[in-house]
Amino acid sequence: MKKLSVLLLVVLLLSACSGGNSGANKEFPTKNLELIAPASPGGGWDLTARSMQKAMRDNDLVDKNINVINKPGGGGETGWKYLKSKDSHHLAINSSLVLTNELLGQSDLSYKDFTPIATLATEWQALAVPVDSEYESATELMEQLESDPKSVKIGVGPGLGNDDHLSIVQAAGEYGVDPAQLNFLVYEGGGDVVTALLGGHVDAVTTSLSEVKDQHLAGKLKILAVSSDKRLEDLDDVPTWKEEGVDMVFPHWRGVMGPPDMTEEEVAYWDKKIKEMVKTEDWQKLLKNNNWEDFYKDSEESKKFMKEQHELYEKLVNDSGLVK
Repeated sequence: MKKLSVLLLVVLLLSACSGGNSGANKEFPTKNLELIAPASPGGGWDLTARSMQKAMRDNDLVDKNINVINKPGGGGETGWKYLKSKDSHHLAINSSLVLTNELLGQSDLSYKDFTPIATLATEWQALAVPVDSEYESATELMEQLESDPKSVKIGVGPGLGNDDHLSIVQAAGEYGVDPAQLNFLVYEGGGDVVTALLGGHVDAVTTSLSEVKDQHLAGKLKILAVSSDKRLEDLDDVPTWKEEGVDMVFPHWRGVMGPPDMTEEEVAYWDKKIKEMVKTEDWQKLLKNNNWEDFYKDSEESKKFMKEQHELYEKLVNDSGLVK
């Protein structure tokens, strides 16, 4: 009887401990939350983080304070290294650079070092030429590249290996042009690329749509193709790459990821909060004001998406000739 009583006491103690752990999981978060923008204030990563902060705070989606911290440097490297050492109260904004930095040999960090939380939004890529260009369509420009890849000066910024560059690498490859033979002129950023185009220093540019949309609408340059899956509502005169015979859809996406080894409960918490956030009026206003498009994927979908994107970018980086 005494042995039975002791055994019963042990079972009760174990049950209590188990219940305590369960309660701790349900209590997440236990302290203030942090969104890491791995860049200086003012850029796309910073805007994404601060917009998440505003949408969550103003719509009472989180019980704890949520702060944004800027960790610029190394094309995201500094911020992502910082995230890797933190717990699940910290998330960082990401983009395809978390893939290409490693593929280009510029970082030891892999997307597998982190926990995918969500894919949030995308901006599409655009191919643009001067308004008086001899090329009336993306097909005509591709035909010229096919006959002489180095004959067209293509502006890109701020460096080779980013989405602006790799989008035209994919388009050229799909068309049958060797991307490694293309003639790129590299500028410091999207604004400088457009200035070079308007000044006649390059024949075409590959850049984010937001960099050239207003000039296209004002008749100062001409967008020949966009990388979306369908024509865009306010640019219905611009064909997609698919319409130009190039089987390509190329999103310039931004997402959010957590540190390694997050628990299922912690991931589920962020899944629930971000799913609510992307439906808010604040978030929808952000998308519209910045010419971004909703591209929401939850943690499980983002995990699959990152794997697919890694395979694609690995191919594009190899095709580009940047890695020998």
